[in-house]
Amino acid sequence: MLSARWGENERAVFEAIEEARAAGVVERIWRRDSSLWSDDPEVQAKIANRLGWLDVPAWVRGRLGEIRGGAGSIPHVMLLGMGGSSLAPEVISRTYGVLAGHGRSLTVLDSTSPEEIRATESAVDLAKTSFFVSSKSGETIETRSHAAYFIGRAGDASRFVAITDSGSPLETMASQQGFRHVFLNPPDIGGRYSALSFFGLAPSTAIGIDPEPMLARAASAQDACRALADNPGLELGVALAELARRGRDKVTFVASPGLESFGGWAEQLLAESTGKDGKGLIPVDGEPLGTPDRYGGDRVFVHLRLRGSRANEKALRTLERAGHPVVTMPVADAHDLGALFFLWEFATAVAGWRLGVDPFDEPNVAESKQNTARLIETYQREGALPASPPAARARAVELYGVPGEQRSVVDALRTFLHAARPGDYVALQAFVPRNDVTAKALREIRTPIRDVLRRATTAGFGPRFLHSTGQLHKGGPPTGVFMQITAARREDVPIPGAAYTFGVLQDAQAAGDFDSLVRHGRPVARVHLRAGAGRGLTTLARLVREALAT
Repeated sequence: MLSARWGENERAVFEAIEEARAAGVVERIWRRDSSLWSDDPEVQAKIANRLGWLDVPAWVRGRLGEIRGGAGSIPHVMLLGMGGSSLAPEVISRTYGVLAGHGRSLTVLDSTSPEEIRATESAVDLAKTSFFVSSKSGETIETRSHAAYFIGRAGDASRFVAITDSGSPLETMASQQGFRHVFLNPPDIGGRYSALSFFGLAPSTAIGIDPEPMLARAASAQDACRALADNPGLELGVALAELARRGRDKVTFVASPGLESFGGWAEQLLAESTGKDGKGLIPVDGEPLGTPDRYGGDRVFVHLRLRGSRANEKALRTLERAGHPVVTMPVADAHDLGALFFLWEFATAVAGWRLGVDPFDEPNVAESKQNTARLIETYQREGALPASPPAARARAVELYGVPGEQRSVVDALRTFLHAARPGDYVALQAFVPRNDVTAKALREIRTPIRDVLRRATTAGFGPRFLHSTGQLHKGGPPTGVFMQITAARREDVPIPGAAYTFGVLQDAQAAGDFDSLVRHGRPVARVHLRAGAGRGLTTLARLVREALAT
């Protein structure tokens, strides 16, 4: 299921794998021995209630009738969900669309951007759309706001389906408003480990994808991860953790065409599971592949290689010869997603053990949510969110949070970016609409940072990334340099039943996360694009190139 060259750390990796075998890690995971990750009885009890993913393939197979019946057959499906509630079905939809020629697509809305909400709505025929409202807790503010908005736009809730835990506020709401069906997921499966449960499979089944081949591959991976020798999940998890302990903590995903979306799911799994207590794996997804001279010594490359594809092979061989560890994971077809989901979940649990962290909690995620709630209260009381003057300003760009006097935006960006030391990473946090144009613009900002500074770069759209890498940013290694990006908007969208809009919510989320990063001592600056996201990101890319050219 994988092959690897570990470079100069090969002996250390093999010794660490033998230590894991001697410690009985595989047997203890399958016994659900929560003491593997903590000595604290209270923590152990919580972990014991987060291991349901180990047996989920068989559990789901017994409920395929419910999945097929509850999913329905309406032509289009829109998924309203954040983080683990939306990433897996998005990967399944995109991968099957490219590799299997599957014609029906899944529209995922995981943004509070008013422009993105309007664009998503205008892209579908609401009268022919089924809506999946997915939230484990049933309390996710973005998802509940989206549901209220689209129930209002659709006129009633008869084409709405909920996926949640039993007893959640979402289950109550679905009952009161007359949702067509409610899928109750096992409570012992955490959100980021839920790919093979109702959360991942019900929406993808609704667009016509047969879940059985995926589940069969997942069961094969499950068997492979039970093995005491040649266990791919054990070896991958131990190796990534051991490399991180030795400074190679930037797990950089490279994928054949058609498999690119998988990195976004794995990013959340690794970041939220391991990024705590000042430790963690730092996933790098969507960064253009470069030559060896563009990288520092902090990388390990993971190649998702589709059978028959030669894309990226030459570049990765060159990186391997230069001493970078390279893991190759062969993928036969779209059905192999089932195996990949399970393998990475198992490997992540193992990595948590090796790093000495609990891979099933997310202790810092609530901070930004609490800050957002506090800022919303301020808005409701005072009619505006708190504001401060910029440190530097150009005609179309304002920069906040950079200390000291700055002569220009370019000078401020230069000062800020050069604060990234060897082994650090630069994270772009873009509270702008997510689309092809903005994604391309972020890549154009990342590339010169990587090429000139030789620093790893990550990029996420807000608030989506708060449910993915937000835990890592606050709780992981103190090696991140954070550039938050906000933009002026042309329109806003009201939230039914709320005294604020989606635009105010997004601004409060950005400000709340900024405050949390500052409290953790993370270097963070905010770039505000006065001309809006499209033109503004193009301008920012030019300014970044200028800042790095001198």
